[in-house]
Amino acid sequence: MIRRLLLGLLLLVLALVLAVVVNTWRKGSRQLEVAPVTPVAVDGAAVARRLAGAIAFRTMASLDDAEASADEFRKLHAYLAEQFPKVHAALKREVVGHSLLFTWEGSDPKARPIALMAHQDVVPIAPGTEKAWKVAPFGGVVEDGFIWGRGAWDNKGNLFGQMEAVELLLSSGFKPRQTIYFVMGSDEEVGGLRGARRVAELLTSRGVKLDFVLDEGLLITDGVLTGLSQPAALVGVAEKGYGTYFLSLDATPGHSSMPPKQTAIGVMAAGLSRLESQQFPAAIKGVAAEMFDTLAPEMGGFSRVALSNLWLFGPLVRAQLEKSPSTDAMLRTTTALTIFNAGNKDNVIPGHAGAAVNFRLLPGDRLADVEAHVEKAMAHDAVKLQRSPSNAEPSPVSPTSASGYQAINRTVREIFPGTLVAPGLMIAGTDSRHFTPLSDNIYRFSPVRARPEDLPRFHGTNERISVANLIEVVQFYHQLLRNVAAPGR
Repeated sequence: MIRRLLLGLLLLVLALVLAVVVNTWRKGSRQLEVAPVTPVAVDGAAVARRLAGAIAFRTMASLDDAEASADEFRKLHAYLAEQFPKVHAALKREVVGHSLLFTWEGSDPKARPIALMAHQDVVPIAPGTEKAWKVAPFGGVVEDGFIWGRGAWDNKGNLFGQMEAVELLLSSGFKPRQTIYFVMGSDEEVGGLRGARRVAELLTSRGVKLDFVLDEGLLITDGVLTGLSQPAALVGVAEKGYGTYFLSLDATPGHSSMPPKQTAIGVMAAGLSRLESQQFPAAIKGVAAEMFDTLAPEMGGFSRVALSNLWLFGPLVRAQLEKSPSTDAMLRTTTALTIFNAGNKDNVIPGHAGAAVNFRLLPGDRLADVEAHVEKAMAHDAVKLQRSPSNAEPSPVSPTSASGYQAINRTVREIFPGTLVAPGLMIAGTDSRHFTPLSDNIYRFSPVRARPEDLPRFHGTNERISVANLIEVVQFYHQLLRNVAAPGR
C-alpha cells in the first residue's frame, strides 16, 4: 500500500517535471527579427546644446493657476521657433492655452493620421534639495557626457527628440503619407486638463480619428528586470487609472487636558491605517501576464522556468514581485497616503483633520469601487470625501497586433540592436489618457535608457540624459516616422 502511494507520488512528480520542461521548451522567442539599418547621422553636440538651452525655462504648471509660468512657456515657444526653423515653416502651429499643436499635412488624405506626444512642463525641485544637485537644476549644463537638469528626461528630451527628427526629415525633402500631429502639453504634471485634454477636444471637434498615438511612458530598462541579461524596451499598452480622494473631518476643538474619547486626529488616523493595511489584491494577470509571457523565453535559469509555468509557480513569482514597490504596482491597484494635516498647537485638540489618499487603478478596477473602499475603511459618517478633478478610470488595453505597436516594435529593434521588446503597464499617468476617444491604439514609450541607479532621478535629484542616448532618441523618432509615414507604405 505504502509502496503504491510512493510510486504514485513519484509518477506525479515526474509528470509535473515533464510538463514544466515541455512548457518551457515550447515557449520560443517572440522577438521580431529585423534587417540592420543605418540610423540617420545626428550632430550630438548640437542636439545636446539645444536641449540644454530649453532646460533653462522653468515651465512648471499649476493645478489652480492657468497663467503660472506663462512667461516661461512663451520663452520656450520662441526658443523652439528659433531652433527649428524648418518645422515652423512647413508645419501648421496652433497654441492652445500654453500647449502646442503642430500639424504636418500628409500627401494621402485617405490615410488615417497619427499623433506623437510630449509635454513642456516639468515638476518643481523638492525644497531643500537644491544643494544635492551636481549642477544647478535649471542651468542646462552639458557635462561628463550628459545633459543635466529638470526636464532633461521628463519630458523635454522626448519633445526635442521629435523636433530634431522632423527638422532632419524636412531637410531631406521627406513628405509624410499621412498627416502627423505633434501634441506638446503644458500641464501634464498636474493632470493635463487645460492642455492635452483641450487639444484632444479640438481634434475631436474636427472629426479627427487617429491610427495610433505615441506618448511618453515606459523605458528601455537595463538590469532592472531579474533574469534578463539584455536591455528590455517596455511599451505601455495601457495606463493605470488615477484616483485621489481628499478626506476631511470636523470636530469640536478643546483643551488637551480634557480630551474626548475620540479626536479628529484619532478617527482620521485609524481610517488611514485601515486603508494602508487593507490593500487591493495582487494578481499576475492582464498586461503583466502578457509582459512576462513575452519576456520569459529570453530569460535564463529558474526565472525562465517559473515565468513559463505560472500555472505552477504563480504564487511564488507573485510573492517575489510584491517585495519591490515598482513590480508590486504592476499587480494591484495601489494605495498611497500622501497628505495629512491636523493641529497647530501642542496643548489644543484640533477641530479639523484633513488627508489625501492616492490610488493608481489596475485595468479592470473602477473608481466607484475604490471610493466605496475608502468609505468602508474610514467607517465614520462625519468624514467627508472630495474627489480630485484629475481622477480618471484606467485606460483601455491597446492591442499589440495593431500596426502602431508593430511599428514601434520594429523601430526599437532597428535603432537599439539586441534590445528586447514587450508590452507593459504604465503605472503613472500621461497626457495620452485624454486621447482615448480619438484612437483605440495608444502606446506609451520613451526611447530612454535606464539602469536601476537612474530610476530615482525621475522627478528626483540630478535628472539627466546622456548625449549618446539623446542621439538615439532623435534616431528613434526619425526612423519611426520613416517606417510609418514613408510614401508607398
